Amino acid sequence: MLPRSYAVNSLSRSQELASAIIASTAPSQISATCASIDSFLQSHTPDQSRHFFSITFPTLICKLFGFDDVTSLPPPPPSQKPQLPQSNGWIELASQSNHADLSSKVFSLLSPNGTLMNSISAVDRLSLVKYVFPVERLPEWVRFMLSNEKYCRVISDLCPFFKGKVKEDSVQGSLCQIQLNVFEYYLFWFAYYPVCKGNGENLDLNSVKRSRKFRLENWTRSIPGFSGSIKREMEQKFEGNLYVQLLFAYLRAFVPIFDLGAHQPYRSSILNHTLNCDGSVIFRAEFLVKVFVQYWLVDNDFSPLPVNVCKSFGVSFPFRSVLGESPPTSGLGEVVKLFVKYLNLSSVITMDGFDNIEYNGSPSWRVSGGFDSGTPRDFVSLSPSVGSVGSWSTWIQRPLYRFILRTFLFSPVGTSIKNTSQVFSVWVSYMEPWTISLDDFAELDAVVNGTSKDVRNQETQTEISGYSPLWQAFVLSNFLYYSSLVMHFVGFAHKFLHTDPEVIVQMVLKVISLLTSSKELVDLIKNVDSLFHSKQGGSSKSALNDLYRFVPSIREQLKDWEDGLCESDADGSFLHENWNKDLKLFSDGEDGGQRLLQLFILRAEAELQGDDMAHAVIDSLKEKVSYLFGGSMVKPIPISPELGQTQHIRDELFKPRRVGNQTSANVTYRGDWMKRPISDDEVTWLAKLLIWLSSWLNESLGLNCPEDNDVDHKWSYVDLPGDAVNLSRPGEIVKTLVCLIGSWLLMMGTTTTRLMRKHGLRINLRVLASKKVVMVLLLFVVYNVVKKAFGLCR
Repeated sequence: MLPRSYAVNSLSRSQELASAIIASTAPSQISATCASIDSFLQSHTPDQSRHFFSITFPTLICKLFGFDDVTSLPPPPPSQKPQLPQSNGWIELASQSNHADLSSKVFSLLSPNGTLMNSISAVDRLSLVKYVFPVERLPEWVRFMLSNEKYCRVISDLCPFFKGKVKEDSVQGSLCQIQLNVFEYYLFWFAYYPVCKGNGENLDLNSVKRSRKFRLENWTRSIPGFSGSIKREMEQKFEGNLYVQLLFAYLRAFVPIFDLGAHQPYRSSILNHTLNCDGSVIFRAEFLVKVFVQYWLVDNDFSPLPVNVCKSFGVSFPFRSVLGESPPTSGLGEVVKLFVKYLNLSSVITMDGFDNIEYNGSPSWRVSGGFDSGTPRDFVSLSPSVGSVGSWSTWIQRPLYRFILRTFLFSPVGTSIKNTSQVFSVWVSYMEPWTISLDDFAELDAVVNGTSKDVRNQETQTEISGYSPLWQAFVLSNFLYYSSLVMHFVGFAHKFLHTDPEVIVQMVLKVISLLTSSKELVDLIKNVDSLFHSKQGGSSKSALNDLYRFVPSIREQLKDWEDGLCESDADGSFLHENWNKDLKLFSDGEDGGQRLLQLFILRAEAELQGDDMAHAVIDSLKEKVSYLFGGSMVKPIPISPELGQTQHIRDELFKPRRVGNQTSANVTYRGDWMKRPISDDEVTWLAKLLIWLSSWLNESLGLNCPEDNDVDHKWSYVDLPGDAVNLSRPGEIVKTLVCLIGSWLLMMGTTTTRLMRKHGLRINLRVLASKKVVMVLLLFVVYNVVKKAFGLCR
């Protein structure tokens, strides 16, 4: 039992700190508040700091991440939309400010070895404080499950990540909520911050895009030589970002890159504490990885769980109808790349062996030796388990694949490719784990540790390695990244070639160069592809027999990782109605990789006419493509009478979608001007209703069928009775006028319909779904209602 004086002092000091945090907006005030928080936690025991975590800590989280409305914690009302982070958050200010001291103070406060994190660990060991995380800020698929009483009961079984965290709401009864300890609560907010920030930046980009549609800088972006700003953004370093520094520090401190099952107390400086035998380090590392995966990679994915997991429990969820086919949150490319590269270090360590990690007593690290210094472990497994696999990469295989694939498929036409280029960089980095070394993190390591040395000039840097047969197990366990995803990316390249041809060609060249970087890698991909399509169960060669045992796993991965991703609904898709149910990179058909890459080269040459530097890149791409498919040169695509129609359809598919006088004979045709994806400036439900109504009218009036000019149209006539019609009566006059007007309208409608059918025109009521049109009509109605209301009041 605490003495009353200590309890009162702790309560009053916590309230004072909360007020000081709210008032801290200037760099000097923030630095002073950080020092006060550190002093308070050092002078109070875990029992005495309970009031701090109950009162002050939620307020601190709001100010750190820019959520100014502190009353929104605990969760806001259901009708309130999630807040977007403001620009005056401490992390944002520290990243943008010129005061190096501010960034250092905030980092010291949130450091994994700081007083705050140590106090959090102490409080959690005693289970003194529990928080309810706002449902509105959970990943979208989790938010949907918690809103349904039936799904809420099975979420812990389907996703063990939430085991023990889902509790019934004591206030609202049957509804569920997520209860977390202090460490989990902080990390949920830490992972949610870039997602929320990306959503806010996406809204800002849309508004800027509309207001600057015809400005000079957008016109010059299409001219070769003026698009260098995009490349500079792609290559921009992020060591000065405080959030990235904290992410790296948490990964380095809490997520070891080696096998967790051995429980050796001193592994490397990459883990700055001793592994405890109670398993708390393992649970903390798994929690950190899973929370980032759920927020960054899964989030709004309509197939967030493996198919076999759902089948084993006999459940299916309508995530597709709720979440829709939307791309992942934009702006996550840099943090996801750091996260993925760090986890891929476990594969490097597995290949190198633990004896090659040198420990010098400081937080920096060094790797010596090469791949031939140790025997590689077989870490191919479809059921992620760090203890048995020895690599974190199996934890992120499926969600990362779907994260990249959804970006390629569902990115709207006409948007900037900056976000997609960042996701592309993540994909390429994941496919080249042999190029990753600890030196890639040397600059961040120096910043985090407060050293000013230029690590880029160190002589201890390891040389960039290439693919070797020792990496065969990694390639086989991630084979879809090297085959199926390449085909999806080629479709994306065709779809966005007109946006920035120079950058798109560079991206395609990078992928093909990666695949052809080693003869062993090319042979491995080709052999597995041939075995995948072979009907016999084996081969005479023992090497191919060894590879054939991986084919069933690849088939299972293809069904699971591309679950529900039908490209027929993605605008500009090159496979249209035939989604990728098979591996087609080396297929000889019209939708095979060689034909599509040849067509891409022809289109790129047409887009980049007169640019000698770009044509040098295209020539290099031709050489790589020829080497990949075993040809001496890229042969022209033969155009035969039978293939003429197919080629015409393909050209139409790859054209940028425009709202104009495009016609089609079938309303279900992909790329139909009336069936294009719903845009941001349309009312969704009204657009769907008007599309259906337009299709029904076109079908009823026969506008989907072309007019047959050879048919001799005969006008029908009516024989009038011989008796004279008495027009003296008013009823007869009205009847005659109505018939006359009706006949005239019928004649005009018939003539108009015939002209529309002749010229291939159809009814399109979708234009009425525009938000501008709806707003004008709404204002007109409101004006008339208000006018009548004032008239009645007089």
